[in-house]
Amino acid sequence: MTSGPDETRALTRREARAIAAQHAALTQATAPRPTRRRRVMSLFAGLAAFGLLGGTLVTTGASVAQAEQDQAVSSFASAADEAQVYIAAADLAHAGTLEFGSYEAYVKPTPTPTPTPAPAEVPEEGTETETETWTPQFVAPDPGTAQAVAYEMVAARGWGESEFSCLVALWNRESGWNVNAYNASSGAYGIPQSLPGSKMASHGADWQTNPATQIAWGLDYIAGRYATPCGAWGHSESVGWY
Repeated sequence: MTSGPDETRALTRREARAIAAQHAALTQATAPRPTRRRRVMSLFAGLAAFGLLGGTLVTTGASVAQAEQDQAVSSFASAADEAQVYIAAADLAHAGTLEFGSYEAYVKPTPTPTPTPAPAEVPEEGTETETETWTPQFVAPDPGTAQAVAYEMVAARGWGESEFSCLVALWNRESGWNVNAYNASSGAYGIPQSLPGSKMASHGADWQTNPATQIAWGLDYIAGRYATPCGAWGHSESVGWY
């Protein structure tokens, strides 16, 4: 297409490439060439950049590895502590004595209660007691004495010589075998110390002077209350009276 005396047309593709090539050649011819010093400095700059990047990568990798190792050690320590607590709890539940190194913890056992002793029984007045007493030896009485009369009466009841010996010891303590013995503080009278003395009147009106009457009453009293002279003697030994 034309538009007057000056004509304008579009460049072909081949012409455009030729013009670009000429421009590049002209630029390369006029640009300053890099010196040897500049090339060396560029090389060192590249190596420094590479070293910095590698150091950063190595440091980062080491930090990650150290963190993973610390986490593993912490997990192992926690598991070991939990295992020790469990073992210690099991030992406390099943053992009475626990050892910790050179020390020992002792669990005090439950004490056994002491039984309360039963109170001693106190015998009632007038009852026989089964206590050990001294038994006097038999001594034959002198003929014609109050003890000779008593010996005959004891034998007539079927009591042996040991019973007579107990009777002698008993009335020695009470009256000394004195037919007129009188206790002013109590009013007891005679060989058997009847209280009062008038009780012996049941065996005779001569109870105040006749030893046989007093002895007969005294033996009946012993038989009715203590069964035998040794029973009366044992009671007298325990409490001081019969």
